[in-house]
Amino acid sequence: MSRVWPVLLPLIAWQVLTSFGLVAPFILPAPLAVVRTLWAEVGLIAPHALVTLSEVMVGLVLGLALGVSLALSMALSDFLSKLCGPLLSASQALPVFVLAPILTLWLGYGAGPKVAMVVLLVVFPVASGLYDGLCATPEPVRDLARITKAHPLRALWWLRLPHALPQLGAGLRIAVTYAPTGAVIGEWVGASKGLGYLMLMANARMRTELMFAALLVIVAMTLVLNLATSRILRRFGM
Repeated sequence: MSRVWPVLLPLIAWQVLTSFGLVAPFILPAPLAVVRTLWAEVGLIAPHALVTLSEVMVGLVLGLALGVSLALSMALSDFLSKLCGPLLSASQALPVFVLAPILTLWLGYGAGPKVAMVVLLVVFPVASGLYDGLCATPEPVRDLARITKAHPLRALWWLRLPHALPQLGAGLRIAVTYAPTGAVIGEWVGASKGLGYLMLMANARMRTELMFAALLVIVAMTLVLNLATSRILRRFGM
């Protein structure tokens, strides 16, 4: 019960503020009004939610594959490590959302730029987490590889990678948290479907309850993805 109160108290305060008219409904609708709208407009919201979820899942798979491949390549090659390491760090100095208009210009108004936004948000935490884990391989493990004269690729796969899995899991948890944000930002810039597009349309028509209902679905989607990812990673000891 102690974990529920931090969530319930703000919702109760929110409901009280709106019930007594202290905040205009078109600025901040009541939580109950948002839930009623979500229930009444489920036929409208669900297709947009499926579009956003598909963009997130495709972006996660591609970003995970690219991030893992990049980290493994950097661990095997000092040249790639010196080349890509600073680029990865520098990429975080540029807010990813500013790239959304450019990606839309290059890739059009379909799913491409939204998936690309998700990939950009996923690659860095996955690649940096796994690479840091590979670089932190215990010295006895490295000595074992040298004593047995193991091929660098075999040593990476059988000795270094298992020790780096917890860092990979930590990076993936962060990536899953930010992935829906990338898809929604892409939909804000240019889209004809998706939860981000639905929020813009609801805002333009002053349907604040619908906008908050879409936001609630985005939050729920993020929480479910986090929960599912954590359970899968725990099952694999990550």
